[in-house]
Amino acid sequence: MKILVVGGGGREHAILRALRKSPAATELWAAPGNGGIAADGFVCRAIPATDLDAMTAFAKEEAFDYVVVAPDDPLALGLVDRLAEAGIPAFGPNAAAARIEASKVFSKNLMKQYGIPTADYAVFTEPAAALAYIQQKGKYPVVIKADGLALGKGVLICPDEAAAREALHEMMEEKVFGASGTRVVVEEFLTGPEVSVLAFCDGETVKPMVSSMDHKRALDNDEGLNTGGMGTIAPNPFYTPAVAERCMEEIFLPTVRAMQAEGCPFKGCLYFGLMLTPDGPKVIEYNCRFGDPETQVVLPLLHSDLLTIMQACTNGTLADTPVEFDKGSAACVILASGGYPQKYPKGLPIEGLAENGQLAQSDAVVYHAGTAAKDGGLVTAGGRVLGVTATAADLPAALAKAYAAAACIRFEGAHKRTDIGRRALAALAEQNK
Repeated sequence: MKILVVGGGGREHAILRALRKSPAATELWAAPGNGGIAADGFVCRAIPATDLDAMTAFAKEEAFDYVVVAPDDPLALGLVDRLAEAGIPAFGPNAAAARIEASKVFSKNLMKQYGIPTADYAVFTEPAAALAYIQQKGKYPVVIKADGLALGKGVLICPDEAAAREALHEMMEEKVFGASGTRVVVEEFLTGPEVSVLAFCDGETVKPMVSSMDHKRALDNDEGLNTGGMGTIAPNPFYTPAVAERCMEEIFLPTVRAMQAEGCPFKGCLYFGLMLTPDGPKVIEYNCRFGDPETQVVLPLLHSDLLTIMQACTNGTLADTPVEFDKGSAACVILASGGYPQKYPKGLPIEGLAENGQLAQSDAVVYHAGTAAKDGGLVTAGGRVLGVTATAADLPAALAKAYAAAACIRFEGAHKRTDIGRRALAALAEQNK
């Protein structure tokens, strides 16, 4: 099969490398891809993921047998719908189902209507009304979310009224997230361990993948600004079999049934961002696609054939398709540009990698998130540049391998967190007492 993966980051690189293990995947392309993905032997075509006309025309022209639409923006814009009209099967939800991520208001109202546990909330289109509600509640911190997509940065946790006032001003008046901040969700702040669970869905059946733990803050000890994710581990030790069973009954199955009832059954990868509160698991957010960087630790542990599973999601045969994971652990350490998630330079030479963009003396995998080819080498081209992932029999070994591999890669101003997995290790130590 000739397969196209739409997107150009670390998540897409992880999907491509997982698909390469499938005997049926004889030709793998990426659009737009990036320099490191091309160096790793995949064919890249520089078409923006959000250019639906160009992407659909390209898919028809190259006669792809199957397309994996990985990022949120093209899913929300309806690329899967466009490909279906062109007769090309694709992995991912249609635009109606992608609203579960593309609109926080849609997802919160869905949870409220169908009794899916989540934080208390209210929706506003005027900053003054939102601020009055926050003042009336008088509970801090408070969470303010832009309704639409905002590159994973549209959620602000405000410790006091001044911060809430500033957040509302930036989102709704200064439009720092564009039209995405026209409406906001004001939400109670939940406490407890966070868990990410990606799940394959075919509209009716849901099969969760191995759990993971993301590290959103830019700096050690969960300090600094929120980012797209500075590293992740799998499985998440807080996600016990008992918690998993409860999530299936109270969250996963009800969500899939709610989407069916709303006339927009979900097909593809449904991401559940969960908080394990003292009152039980609750949904913080849904994503309509593989998480980044969760994908970089989840897919390396997948034992079953990814292409077969994806096709089953598209065809509605997931119930009869095995989804099995290896017993070990995985860890991913992100190497980011100095200054990320704010201003950062681009075009800095990356040292320590072989010609294929991988490490010659390591069995760790380097997923390329923001790299470009220049003068026969690779340079930085984004905020999150590389994701260094290792698998091992247990989490301490996976983390040691990932950090040892990351230490072999250099570029000016490179920044990484040094405490990825620390909370998970503490939880494991507590469980083993």
